[in-house]
Amino acid sequence: MKKLYFLALLLPGLIGCSEYEEKSFKNAPETISPVKLSDQKKVADRDDSLPLPAVNNANRMPAKTSVSSGQQPMKNHQMLNVVQINQNPELKYGCEITSTAMMLSYAGVKTNKMQLFYSVKKDPDPLIKSRNGDIIRWGDPDVGFVGDMTGRRAGYAVFDKPMVDLVNRYLPGRAVNLTNRPFDEVLLHVSKGYPVVVWTTGDFRLPDRWESWSHGRQTIRTPLDLHAVVLVGYDRHFVYINDPLSGRKQLRIEKNRFIASWKALKSRAVSYH
Repeated sequence: MKKLYFLALLLPGLIGCSEYEEKSFKNAPETISPVKLSDQKKVADRDDSLPLPAVNNANRMPAKTSVSSGQQPMKNHQMLNVVQINQNPELKYGCEITSTAMMLSYAGVKTNKMQLFYSVKKDPDPLIKSRNGDIIRWGDPDVGFVGDMTGRRAGYAVFDKPMVDLVNRYLPGRAVNLTNRPFDEVLLHVSKGYPVVVWTTGDFRLPDRWESWSHGRQTIRTPLDLHAVVLVGYDRHFVYINDPLSGRKQLRIEKNRFIASWKALKSRAVSYH
């Protein structure tokens, strides 16, 4: 969940995405419940050397899948065993990057969230606030990440277009932008065996905290309670995600609720083929 650090100071009721606590899941409705899993190894995704990433030529392709659309019927259910990676403590506002790290790892790419952090485009426009703390000017998430992803200073988000460019850097020519496509197409992509990074809200409800600022000649209006996760599975009534903030793998969410929050975030989704 993306909420601006300085706004959290001004409005104590706001809780930033890095502070989305475990108890939130304990008190959540039954429609949001994690799948019971066997113990799995934690991913050591820190890397201080940051070498130029290499792609594993033996990328794991899912069994019985087809890249060509319209030729393979969607399965009634699917579950992909995508590695769980947490955004904290290094990337307080890095849910998009960490979700992409999970997706690329499943594709066989030898990289980690910190390499992606250095590789993704950033919008360098500085944050300018009024005397009372309102945002006057800032960057454009459609251009690159806005603010400081590490949380040392205020940070916000990055949207689908820069993430498509990032995926293509690691999987040349293989990025798929599913933004504004019907959700059934997103599920079909998962059915074929490809996890999808999707933009939603931190509690998977409709966004209710909005902010706006100027960027050049345009006005950016966007919700603060924004989050990105990896869609890894579905069945008739639920979708399943890996959440980089809570650390939950294959977290179960009621499907219609998830779709509503996804549409409210302009139906953004990025994957690969």
